[in-house]
Parts: sequence; C-alpha cells; structure tokens
Amino acid sequence: MSDYFADRAEAGRALAVAVTEHLKDHEVPLVLGLPRGGVPIARTVAAAVHGELDVVVARKIGVPWHRELGVGAVTVDGPALFDRGLLDQVGLTLEELEPDVERERAEAVRRTERYRGGRPAPVVTGRTVVVVDDGLATGATARAALRSLRSLRPGHLVFASPVCAPQAVAMLRSEADAVVCVAAPPEFRAVGYHYRSFPQLTDGEVEAELAAARRESAALRL
Repeated sequence: MSDYFADRAEAGRALAVAVTEHLKDHEVPLVLGLPRGGVPIARTVAAAVHGELDVVVARKIGVPWHRELGVGAVTVDGPALFDRGLLDQVGLTLEELEPDVERERAEAVRRTERYRGGRPAPVVTGRTVVVVDDGLATGATARAALRSLRSLRPGHLVFASPVCAPQAVAMLRSEADAVVCVAAPPEFRAVGYHYRSFPQLTDGEVEAELAAARRESAALRL
C-alpha cells in the first residue's frame, strides 16, 4: 500500500480498520487522542469501535535552539521523560531544561482543562485504552503519555497511529501492550511528509471534534 494519506480523515479510516481488528477480542475501549492532530483520527477510531473518546496531553521538550528536535516530553503529572543519549549529544543537562519542563507542563494542564471543559477525567483502571496520534516520529510524546497512563493500571494499553517510524515502534513496545500502525516506511521522514494535506489544528477545532463525538454518542444511546 501507499505510505501516503490524503488527509487525517483518510488516515483515520485506515487506522480504524486496523484497531478494530486488533480489538476484536477486547471490551469497548477508551480512545484517547493526543492533541492536537491525533484527536480527529481518534474520533474516527472511537466511532468504529464504539469507544469512549477523550484526550491525553503530552508536550514535547525541544532543544532550546532547535525546538523541533525533541529531547523529551512531559504530561500533566509525573516526571518528564528524556532521551539521555540525545541530551549528551547536544550538551544539555536536566537542570538547564527545567524551565522548559515547567512551561510545557503548564501548557499540558491548560490544554487538558480547556478540552475537558470541566468534565471529569475518564476512568482508566482495568480498561482497554487506545492512545491515538496522527504520526509517530521520535516517540517522545507517545512514550510520556503511555507511561502516565500505565501508572493508572489499564487492562490493555495500545498505541495506534496511521504512520510510524520503525525505530520508534520498537521503542514503544516496552511501554504499550501493543503498537498498531497502518504503515511503517523504512524511509520515514517528518509525519507531515506522509500526508498530502496536513494542516495544523487549533484548540477550537479540537473542542469541536470532541463535542461532535459526544453528540454522536448520545444519539446512539437514544
């Protein structure tokens, strides 16, 4: 198959098929999108598996002079996770990055509170939980999210993404019970390279996706 997707809608449909197959012997899952880009894909997956949709927020910690190069990630709570080898390569210490950690943790809190809108966090303990993103590159934010969720003792923890870097998949296998990828091209580049249309999402668009999912879920219960 092609390693390219037209957009997140097409990628979400492809991933939904793969996740549905993986979960055929599991209970109805909790599907958690990684904002921002993972949320519309998670919505499609949640609809396919009749799961509950919510978010898990993890923020990348970048090299100060090259923010796109992630050396770690942080969630709302728990310690930041770092690639110690990469830290050594770029000559940074944990102490030097402490202001970045606190800034990104504060942003994770802000996004979580805004996206939930006062609703309580979903129950994780004992449940099948699927963490969804629009792509897996270094795996830093996915790893932080999975580590945070693991502490809540889910029954079965899955990471799922339409396109994944093979080396990141290998790394995540120690964090998740399963990693589901539609494509893992050996020549993986930036996530956006594998989409023909890959616009950045706003907070408002994330909120709209979550609200639409809640309306659809309520309609199904009528």
